[in-house]
Amino acid sequence: MVFSSTPFLFFYLPAVLAVYYLLPRRGRNLWLFLVNLVFYGWGEPVYLLLMLFSIALNYAAGLLIHRFREERAKAKRVLAVSVVLNLALLGFFKYYDMFARTLSLIPGLTVPVLGLSLPIGISFYTFQTMSYPIDVYRGDSGVQRSFISFGTFVALFPQLIAGPIVRYKDVAEQLSFRATSPESFASGVRRFIIGLGKKVLIANNIGMLWTLYSAKSPGELTAFGTWMAVTAFHFQIYFDFSGYSDMAIGLGRLLGFSFPENFNYPYISKSVTEHWRRWHMSLGSWFRDYVYIPLGGNRCGKGRQILNIAIVWALTGLWHGANWTFLVWGLYFAFFLIIEKLFLLRGLEKVPPLARLYTFLVVLFSWVIFELPGIPDAVRYYASMFGGGAGLVSAADLYYLKEYALMFAVAIVSSLPLGKNLYARLSPRLRAAVTPVLIALVLVLSTAYLVDATYNPFLYFRF
Repeated sequence: MVFSSTPFLFFYLPAVLAVYYLLPRRGRNLWLFLVNLVFYGWGEPVYLLLMLFSIALNYAAGLLIHRFREERAKAKRVLAVSVVLNLALLGFFKYYDMFARTLSLIPGLTVPVLGLSLPIGISFYTFQTMSYPIDVYRGDSGVQRSFISFGTFVALFPQLIAGPIVRYKDVAEQLSFRATSPESFASGVRRFIIGLGKKVLIANNIGMLWTLYSAKSPGELTAFGTWMAVTAFHFQIYFDFSGYSDMAIGLGRLLGFSFPENFNYPYISKSVTEHWRRWHMSLGSWFRDYVYIPLGGNRCGKGRQILNIAIVWALTGLWHGANWTFLVWGLYFAFFLIIEKLFLLRGLEKVPPLARLYTFLVVLFSWVIFELPGIPDAVRYYASMFGGGAGLVSAADLYYLKEYALMFAVAIVSSLPLGKNLYARLSPRLRAAVTPVLIALVLVLSTAYLVDATYNPFLYFRF
């Protein structure tokens, strides 16, 4: 992950910011656009053409829809073409090989597998660009006449690779004018370093336990070990993705942008419904506004609402990856969301402690489907969780528990709003004295870890 690298922290980012603030305001979008393209093309230059095509397609669609705003039939046709082309690009590059392998299972049918590498961040920037012509058509957003400004929005490097998903209407005014101040800059630095600490100090360290256990054969897995490992992944994915979101929001502030929040302590939720209002909030709101509500939402009776939830969560699952396990993962959550809507939510509200335990277990079990390569692998892992593997506990499990006990304690406390609430109770003078010390400590420790560590996965990088 480029954001979690020493060269990015100490060379690329400072140079970008220095030039950005030296330029007059009218030249900053052009500078960001060029920087964005360099940033994206560094890993896979060939996919720059795909991104530029996506930018040009949606920029032109917005102009045409605005031009035909009094001729709704023509505007609707333009919108339909843009949506189809956006989804076709995403579908081809992300899902072609998955469908080719599936169809080839039919006797007598062979569909060639192309072995395409997934363009980095295509799921994120496709949703961002696609929302623009939709909003222009609905009248929720004005048209952007500057190709450079629109390209800056699409390819904006802080949130390009893994979100949060920023809609054009969220930053339309900021593309024309961005107010910056020493306070907002300092706030951005703090937010970025907090996210960096989440990623490299918590997610990376506790994630090594999951990597160790997920590589074991079913015959080596004990019940205690599997529960401990999947709990480690439970925290790894949260701190990995929320840490990245914090870094993106912080970098946005350094440039004068205000990006939407993406996480709000999801692990304190008392229902699956609440969990998904707190986890990856920008994706949830995107599916709500552009899929669930247009399908009818909850306005068409219980039966249609259940169908709409199933459709949205099937698509949400597939959005996360080109594997049928993600479809199962999405439908898994659809099941619990539906039963909560029908009857369970009222009961959960009466027993908060049990509601939190229920939510924890539902989400915990979901990660087994999410992260393992196939459903048979997930079934075997579930069997081991309930004693169907190498027994209940081993000496190795107890050793790893001792080694990772502190990491689990840090992860648990950091996933709760406890620290934030205690910090808010400090006097302003004490906060002013403590904050720089804590931020500097996190930065030093994170940098030391990056210099020394070889384990630095980025879970949402593949989406």
